Parts: sequence; structure tokens; C-alpha cells
Amino acid sequence: MASTIRCDIVSAEQEIFHGEATLIVATGEMGELGIAPKHAPLITRLKPGKVVVTTPAGEHLDFAISGGILEVQPQLVTVLADTAVRAQDIDEAAVRAAKEEAERILAGRGEAMEVAEAQAKLVEATVQLQALERLRKTLKH
Repeated sequence: MASTIRCDIVSAEQEIFHGEATLIVATGEMGELGIAPKHAPLITRLKPGKVVVTTPAGEHLDFAISGGILEVQPQLVTVLADTAVRAQDIDEAAVRAAKEEAERILAGRGEAMEVAEAQAKLVEATVQLQALERLRKTLKH
């Protein structure tokens, strides 16, 4: 049996995932991180992007996060995400509408606060659309 590590992915709203994993891949500030069982302890910030959890059964669970913190302890990996969503739970139409609205605000160059918020929403929408694309590719194989 493959060695595993417990993985918890939580956001401010809810626990998104709790289970065993053989590998966790996340987008850190300096690039992608691969966390396997017996990884050295670590705390790092996460950029908006993906978190992919490989289960002991070989299944790849894809999540989109808007940023957060990754903590690795000897028996536990915790992802504290600002927001997190499973790829299969993403509402594509809503995400595309949010992306278009953010692009419209940025094109019009609204007030500074509105532009900053639009940029954050655009990044979040892009990350979620990328998660959907990865999910589709996985389902085709």
C-alpha cells in the first residue's frame, strides 16, 4: 500500500476536502509545489491557481483557489484558502459572466478601488476556468 498523508483544504466559508493523499500539488509564490508523504515541514503562501490532490486510488481531485497559505506538517497538509472550489462544482456560465464584467470594468478604467476588485475577480475567474479545462481533459482520457 502506498504511503499517504492527510490533506485538509478549507476556505473561510467551509471545509472543501478532508482525506488521504499520495501527492498534493499547489501553486506557490515561487512556482508549483509537490508535497508527498514524509515531506519536510513547510509554510508558504499560495498564489491564485490550482491544488491537485492525488488519492490513494490514483484519482486526481482538482480545486481552484484564489490564494492562501499552505502548511505541511509530518502527517498533515493544510491548505487555508481565501476561496476554494472543486473543479466539478464550478458554474461555468457564472464564472464567464464574472470574467466579462471584470474585463469591462478594467477596459473602462473605473475608480482605483473598483479596478483592484475587478483585477482580483478576473484572476479568480481565470483560475476557475483553467480548473474546468483540466477537468475536461481528465474526463476525456
